[in-house]
Amino acid sequence: MDEKRDFNAQASSWDDNPVRVKLAQDVADAIISSVKITPDTDVLDFGCGTGLVTLALSRHAGSITGADSSRGMLEALDRKISLAGISNVKTLYYDADDNAPIPGSYGVIVSSMAFHHVRDVAALIRRLHEALVPGGKLCVADLDPDEGLFHSDNTGVFHFGFEREDLRRVFTTAGFLEVRDITATEVIRPVSGGSMSFSVFLLTGIKPL
Repeated sequence: MDEKRDFNAQASSWDDNPVRVKLAQDVADAIISSVKITPDTDVLDFGCGTGLVTLALSRHAGSITGADSSRGMLEALDRKISLAGISNVKTLYYDADDNAPIPGSYGVIVSSMAFHHVRDVAALIRRLHEALVPGGKLCVADLDPDEGLFHSDNTGVFHFGFEREDLRRVFTTAGFLEVRDITATEVIRPVSGGSMSFSVFLLTGIKPL
């Protein structure tokens, strides 16, 4: 699990998978139900991909920045923004492995199904904490432990899901308060010999004032 996954080649067909589209909408719905996003809120979507969650949240936010380490994914999102004439969404190239500060300051930071592709999750959560305004909220959706079965190809997958208690502890260590988790959705995926249900959690925390 040392090799990074090349998402550029998958960008053009990423949205063709209805399971993936539904997962993104379910996560967006869970975020909207869990934290307050208003026309005054600046949002960052870390690991935004083609912007499925980004665009779902954009209708509620003042502005939203989609950040990703795949330029192909960002180009796909830029095309959507341009075609739809959306004015409150922009893109940002950001690679968590560079260990650089995250540009900007945000009231809400979200991430959907990206953390299992990040080598050092604790370091990333510290940087996300720094990028939030006081009182800002972090919302992370990802897999419960999946035994490495969720992906047919585990290239670039550095974590086979997460134990919620472990990730809550990382949030708390980084300085987040009121750390809570819910089940955002269930995903049915084909596996060898049939199909399997995978649960996706949403973990939230607040940066102190």
